[in-house]
Amino acid sequence: MKEYLPLRLGKRFSSFQLHKKALWFIFLALVMTVLMMIISLGMGEMKITPLEVVKVLLGIGSEQHELIVQQFRMPRIIIAVLVGAALASAGAIMQGIVRNPLASPDILGVSGGASVAAVGFLLLFETASIRWLPPIAFLGATLTTLLLYALAWKKGVTPLRLVMIGVGIKIASGALVTLLIMFSPFLLQNKALLWLTGSIYGVSWDDVQMILPWIVVLIALAALLARRVNIQQLGDEIATSVGSRLQLDRFLLLMICAALVGTAVSVGGDISFVALLAPHIAKQLIGPSFGGALPLSALIGSLIVLIADLIARMAFSPLDVPVGVFTSAVGAPFFIYLLYKNRNH
Repeated sequence: MKEYLPLRLGKRFSSFQLHKKALWFIFLALVMTVLMMIISLGMGEMKITPLEVVKVLLGIGSEQHELIVQQFRMPRIIIAVLVGAALASAGAIMQGIVRNPLASPDILGVSGGASVAAVGFLLLFETASIRWLPPIAFLGATLTTLLLYALAWKKGVTPLRLVMIGVGIKIASGALVTLLIMFSPFLLQNKALLWLTGSIYGVSWDDVQMILPWIVVLIALAALLARRVNIQQLGDEIATSVGSRLQLDRFLLLMICAALVGTAVSVGGDISFVALLAPHIAKQLIGPSFGGALPLSALIGSLIVLIADLIARMAFSPLDVPVGVFTSAVGAPFFIYLLYKNRNH
């Protein structure tokens, strides 16, 4: 019995092998994500049982439950899934390219660059359509990614240099955001500060429609490049020797990573450590192969944000605590552990 399932799109365009163990974990993560979505849809000031939630989703629930689930709670739950998947996928891509377990968009300042662009847009163009937020945040994330890679390059990129420069960019972007907020009206200051903490409070179906196409297309593109990420993980010399267009592939993957971060930040704000945690959990479960790690990371990222959002809504009710508070509470100690574990690298 074969242990690997070959996946191929065209003869040369995209192909990789997926271990059947990875398929089982992906299926399990998918089931857990769906169950958590159903549980979250029923939680709030008015409790709705999972069975009633399922009835609403099937179109046979009561009108009152249908209003609460579909209009008030469903957009927030879907945004949590999409934002978590986008951040986790971006983290998996960056760790695959850089071959550094400490690499993630928020730790290395990419999310901060997206935040600078998005906050600047919100504060300077109050009447502009929010549909401009994803491309604006993408632009900020892209410029930050290119700056980070350029500054870290010195006959190659070492993990320590990349982390130190990334932390510096993160601090600089934070200072720039603070400066923008200081010179903005009071009402916009509160909005920007809440958004920067990482919150999906008050999202609507318009937000879902705005980011859904971006995230689906970008994750699909990353999946098509799975084999190229696997080759890069073997090292630049080996990747070049087997005919990989190393620099072009790396550029495409970095742009996809920046676009995913920008799209997630445009709606969810700067939700920290999801991009670091989810890929690590996925790789511990199924190994480093990108073909399996990408979808599993995306599902784990969605699950992390769903759980954090549920805690944020229920732990201090009626207060709605930003999601980023809880992801940071878990992610910060984990990052310190990784720094200690890789101190000699």
